[in-house]
Amino acid sequence: MKKLYLLFICCLLHQFTWAQNANRSRFITDSLDNYLNKALTNWRVPGAAICVVKDGRIILRKGYGIKELGLATKVDENTLFMIGSNTKAFTATAMAILQLQNKLQLDDKVTKYLPDFKLNNKDATDMVTLRDLLCHRIGFGTFQGDFIYWTSDLTRKDVMERMSRIKAMYPFRSRWGYTNAAFLTAGEVIGKAAGKPWEDYIKETILSPLGMSSTVALSASLATSFNKSAAHTLVDGRLTAIPYPQIDNLAPAASISSSATDMSKWVMALLNNGKVGPKEIIPAAAIRATRQPQDLVGSDEEGGFTAYGLGWFLKGYEGHRMVMHTGGVNGFVSSVTLVPDQNLGIVILTNTDQNNLIETVNLDIIDAYLKRPFVNHSNTALNVVRNSQQRVLQQEKAWRDSTLLNPRPALSLDEYTGKYSNELYGNLTITKGDANDLDVRFEHHPKMFARLQPLGGNRFYATFSDPTFGRTVFPFTVQNNKVTGVRIKVSDFVEYAPYDFKKK
Repeated sequence: MKKLYLLFICCLLHQFTWAQNANRSRFITDSLDNYLNKALTNWRVPGAAICVVKDGRIILRKGYGIKELGLATKVDENTLFMIGSNTKAFTATAMAILQLQNKLQLDDKVTKYLPDFKLNNKDATDMVTLRDLLCHRIGFGTFQGDFIYWTSDLTRKDVMERMSRIKAMYPFRSRWGYTNAAFLTAGEVIGKAAGKPWEDYIKETILSPLGMSSTVALSASLATSFNKSAAHTLVDGRLTAIPYPQIDNLAPAASISSSATDMSKWVMALLNNGKVGPKEIIPAAAIRATRQPQDLVGSDEEGGFTAYGLGWFLKGYEGHRMVMHTGGVNGFVSSVTLVPDQNLGIVILTNTDQNNLIETVNLDIIDAYLKRPFVNHSNTALNVVRNSQQRVLQQEKAWRDSTLLNPRPALSLDEYTGKYSNELYGNLTITKGDANDLDVRFEHHPKMFARLQPLGGNRFYATFSDPTFGRTVFPFTVQNNKVTGVRIKVSDFVEYAPYDFKKK
């Protein structure tokens, strides 16, 4: 035992010495594979694809792990992943290109192209510009309204109509609030200005000229693609494959699927002023337009600031400017990071929606090129996330344990059944389930339901059939022993705010 202990200590000392003395520039070629394989295991990520571009050369472009849990199919550099909100940079760039073609101006009013477009506030409707859409400053809170749209059966036209019913959380242009529906609206403007749908314009103007031949613009196209990764999430702490999200009603905000190979072409062009070889594919002026700060998003303890441009976050790091974005949809998260003054680009694609690998590996890679000491940002974040996940699991266990005691609701289950309505969402129907529970069906999410189990009083433990929507508590409102409404809350991944439904 003592020998094993001494060996362990010697190994630790060797690793410490290596970390202090290693040539940091060789981290990518000598150590990154081992680092990533360990990180995938620690974060419980089935598969990932990564590319690193430096000084116009591809330093790394590789797949790691497997496409789907339980299958031996390995991820490669051509495997497709949904990139989520990294779609937004394509939409913003497309609009900047149209401006250079004099087909629109970023400071044009939205109603110039979409006369029927409305926000809840008439003054905001009259003033909102295309630029406002692309930098999230129309007054909505972050994710406000997304429950209505996310994987629902609403069309793009329906989504924009629903925006007129939402009472903005903040006064117009007073605060930044991340708004997916605003980018859908921008995509519809692109369709009007270009004379063809957003997905066609993106393909013809950006994807095809860059040679991104495997990339698909719509979520509906991923299932029929050949080399694709499956979507995964955690359910009760267990990794589970889930269906692909259908979010083409928000396509310009989040629907693109791509690979490490194709995304390397996008990143290389952005770092080379839009050129592929001597040929300019994306005008440099369009790229510059997307990187101009528009709104202050936040600050950190070190005094650094994060701003938002058009489809990009802009952040300082160790005296260098990062142009970056992350993307998350059901079963996938991704990141794209550019450090222009280092001519460095990093793309990380993963096939689970519950990992911070995408926001930590890029920093360790940047640190290596900046010759900073090795920190292992991934492990630091992992400890924080594990503690948070443990708290969530403990809360869910407490709710489940409470339901096992079969607490009696304040009223008979029949009193809670019936139809309920919300002016933004529409209708839901509650019926009695097979056991001592209730079943909730949603008008605009026909494939989804929620099971409600009594917690006592007028509170019920809600489990959504789609795990992305989470598990929570639905409280019913009661007046004079009559149920008058219910408050619906979905996971923060979808939307932060609750929805109040009135019983009909």
